[in-house]
Amino acid sequence: MNAHATAIVSITDVAHKGDGVGLVGEGVEERRLFVGGALPGETVRVSISGEGVNERGRVEELLVASPDRVEAPCPVFDRCGGCSLQHWDSVPYLAWKRQQIVAAFADRGITAEVAEPIATGPASRRRAVVALQRRTGAPVIGFRARLSHDVVDASACLLVTPRIRASLPKLARLSELFAFGTKGATFTVLDTETGLDVSVGEATLPPERRAQALALALELGFARLSVGGEVVVEAQAPVIRFGTVAVMPPPGGFVQAVAAAEEAMARLVVEAVEAALARRPKRAKGPARIADLFAGCGTFALRLASLAQVHAVESDKGSLAALTQAARHTPGLKTVTVEARDLTRRPLMGKELAGFDVVVFDPPRDGAAPQVKELAKSEIATIVAVSCNPATLARDARYLIDAGWTMGPVTPIDQFLWSHHVEAVVVFRKG
Repeated sequence: MNAHATAIVSITDVAHKGDGVGLVGEGVEERRLFVGGALPGETVRVSISGEGVNERGRVEELLVASPDRVEAPCPVFDRCGGCSLQHWDSVPYLAWKRQQIVAAFADRGITAEVAEPIATGPASRRRAVVALQRRTGAPVIGFRARLSHDVVDASACLLVTPRIRASLPKLARLSELFAFGTKGATFTVLDTETGLDVSVGEATLPPERRAQALALALELGFARLSVGGEVVVEAQAPVIRFGTVAVMPPPGGFVQAVAAAEEAMARLVVEAVEAALARRPKRAKGPARIADLFAGCGTFALRLASLAQVHAVESDKGSLAALTQAARHTPGLKTVTVEARDLTRRPLMGKELAGFDVVVFDPPRDGAAPQVKELAKSEIATIVAVSCNPATLARDARYLIDAGWTMGPVTPIDQFLWSHHVEAVVVFRKG
C-alpha cells in the first residue's frame, strides 16, 4: 500500500503487543490493521505504511475517543518504546492482561482459571537496560523509540527507581570514555542495597581510558562498573536479597526487574512447594528434594532452601557462582547443589528427575518445551511453572495436561507496567 494512504478505522481490540486492531479494505482486500496508540471502541483516521505483515497504521486524528482513554503521564510516551499502554485506564488495562493469558491457553484448547492480576506501581523498576547515542550536541540517553534504533530521552522516566533515573546524566558523562557505533551503547543498571551496579554493553573501553573510567565510576558513586562482563572497579559488592538471603549477582546477570513482582512470584512458588511437601508421605525415603530449573542466581532456590534440599540448574555459570556463594554464607539453609546445564539442549531426563518431590521452572521467553516433555513422563508430585510468555506457557502446559497432570489457577503478575508483557505462575499436580 502507498505510504501516504489514509483510512478511517474502527478499533475493536488490542493485539498481544499492545497495538489497536481494526479492519481496512473491502471484500477480498479486507484485512486487519495494527494501529499503535489506539484503544477498543475508538474511531481513528490513520496513515498507512508498509506492506503485508509490516503494514501498520499511525493515528493522525482521533475521531471518537474511548471512555477508557486517559492522559499518558510521560512526556515522551508517544515516541518512547518502553511503554505502549500508558493511555489506558488501569481497570481495562489489567483486564486485558488477564485476557491475554485466557486467550493463550484457549489457543491450546485449555480452559484456564485465571486470577486477577497482581499489579505493580511506577518508580519500581530496579533493573533497566538503557541506551545511549551520540548525536550533534549532548548524548541522548534513555530507551529505543518504537520500531526504531533511535534513542528517546528518558530523563523523566516514571518506571525506573529514583536512583536509576538520577543516574542517567552520570551514565552520559561516563559514556564519553567509551567507543561505540551509531546504534549506541547500552547500560544495564541494577539498583542494589549497596548502590548501582552498571554493566556496559555494545561498547569498548580503550585501555588508555581504563584508569579514567575507574576513577570516574568511583567519583559518580557506582557500586560496580563492568564492561562486557569484565569488572573495571568494584567499590562495594552489589547486594540484593532473595527473601533473607544476600546475593551478589554477576555483572549484567538476570534479576527480576521489579522487586515487588519478584516477591509476588516467590510467595506463590513457596506456598505451592510448602503445600506439596505437606502432602509428602511420612514414610517417604530420604529428605525432601526440590529441583529449581533455569534457576538464575537463586531467585527461588535460595528461598526454597529453607524448606528442603534444592538442586539448582542454570546455564549461566556466573549466576550459579553467585547462587553458590550466597548459599554457603547463609546459615540455616538446607543443602543446595548446583549444575551448569543448558536445559533446552540437554534437559533433565527420567532417571535424573526421579529423586525430586517438586520441580520449579522459570524459563526464558521461548519456554521450556524440551524439559517439559521430560517432566511429562515423570512421577513428580508437583510442578510449579513461572513464565514471562503466556503463549509458551500454554504450549508447555498442554504437554503436562495431555500426560495426565491437573492444572491449578493461573496468577498473572504485571511486572512490566504499561507494557504488553505479563508474567504468570501456575501449579500442576500429578493425577
